[in-house]
Amino acid sequence: MAMPMQISLDELLSMLLARVDSLALSDENSKSRFNIVARVLYKKGIISDDDIRESIREEHRLLKDLGVTKDEPSEETVEAIADNILQWVKGDVEALKKGMEEYEKRLQEAMNKQSQKSKIDVASPAVLQQLDRMGGAKPGGGKIIL
Repeated sequence: MAMPMQISLDELLSMLLARVDSLALSDENSKSRFNIVARVLYKKGIISDDDIRESIREEHRLLKDLGVTKDEPSEETVEAIADNILQWVKGDVEALKKGMEEYEKRLQEAMNKQSQKSKIDVASPAVLQQLDRMGGAKPGGGKIIL
Protein backbone atom coordinates (compact mmCIF):
# COMPACT_ATOMS: atom_id res chain seq x y z
CA MET A 1 0.00 0.00 0.00
CA ALA A 2 1.40 3.39 -0.96
CA MET A 3 2.01 5.87 1.81
CA PRO A 4 -0.03 9.05 1.56
CA MET A 5 2.03 12.04 0.50
CA GLN A 6 2.48 14.64 3.20
CA ILE A 7 3.01 18.27 2.39
CA SER A 8 3.65 21.16 4.73
CA LEU A 9 1.42 24.19 4.86
CA ASP A 10 4.29 26.35 3.61
CA GLU A 11 4.76 24.12 0.58
CA LEU A 12 1.04 24.15 -0.14
CA LEU A 13 0.87 27.93 0.12
CA SER A 14 3.94 28.31 -2.10
CA MET A 15 2.37 26.09 -4.76
CA LEU A 16 -0.91 27.98 -4.59
CA LEU A 17 0.80 31.38 -4.81
CA ALA A 18 2.87 30.22 -7.78
CA ARG A 19 -0.34 29.11 -9.49
CA VAL A 20 -2.05 32.44 -8.75
CA ASP A 21 0.98 34.30 -10.15
CA SER A 22 0.82 32.16 -13.28
CA LEU A 23 -2.90 32.85 -13.70
CA ALA A 24 -2.35 36.59 -13.18
CA LEU A 25 0.33 36.66 -15.89
CA SER A 26 -1.92 34.72 -18.25
CA ASP A 27 -4.79 37.11 -17.55
CA GLU A 28 -2.60 40.16 -18.22
CA ASN A 29 -1.39 38.58 -21.45
CA SER A 30 -4.98 37.96 -22.57
CA LYS A 31 -6.00 41.51 -21.70
CA SER A 32 -3.06 42.92 -23.61
CA ARG A 33 -3.91 40.87 -26.69
CA PHE A 34 -7.55 41.91 -26.50
CA ASN A 35 -6.57 45.58 -26.23
CA ILE A 36 -4.28 45.35 -29.23
CA VAL A 37 -6.84 43.62 -31.45
CA ALA A 38 -9.63 45.95 -30.30
CA ARG A 39 -7.49 49.03 -31.10
CA VAL A 40 -6.76 47.73 -34.59
CA LEU A 41 -10.44 47.00 -35.26
CA TYR A 42 -11.52 50.37 -33.83
CA LYS A 43 -8.95 52.34 -35.85
CA LYS A 44 -9.98 50.52 -39.03
CA GLY A 45 -13.62 51.44 -38.34
CA ILE A 46 -14.68 47.80 -38.10
CA ILE A 47 -16.13 48.32 -34.61
CA SER A 48 -17.74 51.49 -33.26
CA ASP A 49 -18.79 52.89 -29.90
CA ASP A 50 -22.34 51.70 -30.59
CA ASP A 51 -21.07 48.19 -31.40
CA ILE A 52 -19.39 48.08 -27.98
CA ARG A 53 -22.56 49.22 -26.18
CA GLU A 54 -24.77 46.76 -28.05
CA SER A 55 -22.33 43.91 -27.34
CA ILE A 56 -22.44 44.75 -23.63
CA ARG A 57 -26.23 44.63 -23.65
CA GLU A 58 -26.16 41.36 -25.60
CA GLU A 59 -23.66 39.81 -23.17
CA HIS A 60 -25.84 40.67 -20.20
CA ARG A 61 -29.00 39.42 -21.93
CA LEU A 62 -27.20 36.12 -22.53
CA LEU A 63 -26.09 35.92 -18.89
CA LYS A 64 -29.65 36.63 -17.75
CA ASP A 65 -31.08 33.97 -20.09
CA LEU A 66 -28.56 31.46 -18.73
CA GLY A 67 -29.60 32.32 -15.18
CA VAL A 68 -26.17 33.63 -14.18
CA THR A 69 -27.56 37.07 -13.36
CA LYS A 70 -31.03 38.17 -12.32
CA ASP A 71 -31.29 41.48 -14.10
CA GLU A 72 -29.91 43.23 -17.11
CA PRO A 73 -27.82 46.30 -16.27
CA SER A 74 -29.31 49.77 -16.41
CA GLU A 75 -28.45 52.03 -19.31
CA GLU A 76 -26.23 53.97 -16.91
CA THR A 77 -24.24 50.82 -16.12
CA VAL A 78 -23.94 49.91 -19.81
CA GLU A 79 -22.57 53.39 -20.51
CA ALA A 80 -20.07 53.11 -17.65
CA ILE A 81 -18.83 49.72 -18.89
CA ALA A 82 -18.64 50.97 -22.48
CA ASP A 83 -16.76 54.10 -21.43
CA ASN A 84 -14.24 52.01 -19.54
CA ILE A 85 -13.66 49.68 -22.49
CA LEU A 86 -13.46 52.57 -24.95
CA GLN A 87 -10.91 54.39 -22.78
CA TRP A 88 -8.56 51.43 -23.25
CA VAL A 89 -9.38 50.98 -26.91
CA LYS A 90 -8.89 54.66 -27.68
CA GLY A 91 -5.82 54.91 -25.44
CA ASP A 92 -7.25 57.80 -23.38
CA VAL A 93 -4.36 58.05 -20.91
CA GLU A 94 -5.76 60.94 -18.87
CA ALA A 95 -9.11 59.24 -18.30
CA LEU A 96 -7.34 55.99 -17.42
CA LYS A 97 -5.08 57.75 -14.88
CA LYS A 98 -8.09 59.45 -13.31
CA GLY A 99 -9.96 56.14 -13.08
CA MET A 100 -6.95 54.43 -11.52
CA GLU A 101 -6.61 57.19 -8.92
CA GLU A 102 -10.30 56.91 -8.01
CA TYR A 103 -9.96 53.12 -7.76
CA GLU A 104 -6.92 53.44 -5.48
CA LYS A 105 -8.83 55.86 -3.23
CA ARG A 106 -11.78 53.46 -2.93
CA LEU A 107 -9.40 50.56 -2.28
CA GLN A 108 -7.59 52.52 0.44
CA GLU A 109 -10.92 53.41 2.08
CA ALA A 110 -11.99 49.77 2.01
CA MET A 111 -8.67 48.69 3.52
CA ASN A 112 -9.04 51.27 6.28
CA LYS A 113 -12.53 50.00 7.09
CA GLN A 114 -11.26 46.40 7.07
CA SER A 115 -8.40 47.22 9.46
CA GLN A 116 -10.90 48.62 11.96
CA LYS A 117 -12.79 45.32 12.16
CA SER A 118 -12.12 42.70 14.81
CA LYS A 119 -9.59 40.03 14.04
CA ILE A 120 -9.71 36.34 14.80
CA ASP A 121 -6.50 34.70 15.97
CA VAL A 122 -6.06 30.95 15.96
CA ALA A 123 -3.72 29.41 18.51
CA SER A 124 -1.22 26.79 17.48
CA PRO A 125 -1.71 23.20 18.67
CA ALA A 126 1.25 23.59 21.06
CA VAL A 127 -0.37 26.56 22.78
CA LEU A 128 -3.69 24.69 23.05
CA GLN A 129 -1.95 21.68 24.59
CA GLN A 130 -0.23 23.97 27.08
CA LEU A 131 -3.58 25.49 28.02
CA ASP A 132 -5.06 21.99 28.40
CA ARG A 133 -2.27 21.07 30.82
CA MET A 134 -2.69 24.28 32.78
CA GLY A 135 -6.48 24.00 33.02
CA GLY A 136 -6.72 20.26 33.46
CA ALA A 137 -9.10 19.96 30.51
CA LYS A 138 -9.38 16.92 28.29
CA PRO A 139 -6.97 17.00 25.36
CA GLY A 140 -8.66 17.81 22.06
CA GLY A 141 -11.49 19.77 23.68
CA GLY A 142 -12.32 23.11 22.07
CA LYS A 143 -11.41 26.36 23.75
CA ILE A 144 -12.38 29.89 22.97
CA ILE A 145 -10.06 32.45 24.50
CA LEU A 146 -11.21 36.06 24.62
